[in-house]
Amino acid sequence: MKLHYYYPETDSLYVEFQRQPSVATREIAPDVRLDLDEQGRPVGLDIDHASEILDLGTLESEALPLQPTTPHRHAAG
Repeated sequence: MKLHYYYPETDSLYVEFQRQPSVATREIAPDVRLDLDEQGRPVGLDIDHASEILDLGTLESEALPLQPTTPHRHAAG
């Protein structure tokens, strides 16, 4: 799962559940849209005006079965 904060002018947060293309989007609340894959499974959640809806200053996880990931390496420039 990834969190992407983008478009400061719309204060948008995208929560990516899985790296699958979305084929449909459903608005589930004002300024909140759920992206679905071909089988109707959620692939992401798009939230406009996120800082008005959520506390973006805190991110917590609890009892998730996390697996180690490889850190991204940035090319020297």
